[in-house]
Amino acid sequence: MSVSPLPRPSDFELQILALLWERGPMTAREVRENLPDKKPRAYTSVLSVMQVMEKKGLLAHTAQGKTHLYRPRVAKTRILRGLISKLVHLVFGGKPAAAVQALLDDKTISPQELSEIRKMLDAKSPRK
Repeated sequence: MSVSPLPRPSDFELQILALLWERGPMTAREVRENLPDKKPRAYTSVLSVMQVMEKKGLLAHTAQGKTHLYRPRVAKTRILRGLISKLVHLVFGGKPAAAVQALLDDKTISPQELSEIRKMLDAKSPRK
């Protein structure tokens, strides 16, 4: 069974997906009130984008009375894998280590985050 390619979500669509992945099903109004970029947007604009996302296969909804609860139809890993792979290929010449180095150089990383990164690397390291 082959997996059909997904459309590449826009930056705004990614914000919506991120909210729904993190918090679970939400109404368009709840999404509008919790967007991380805090840009003022009309409710109808957010709803329209979410309806288009549903047509693209990125979201689904269930009706609860007059409101609709939206949820992602795609796994976070499926979307992120494609975006990150493309970024590593285009910007870092296909070298994941260069991408990791850029993250480490560009952002202040707490000791806790660094510890988590070390654990992930240890888990990926081949056993001797």
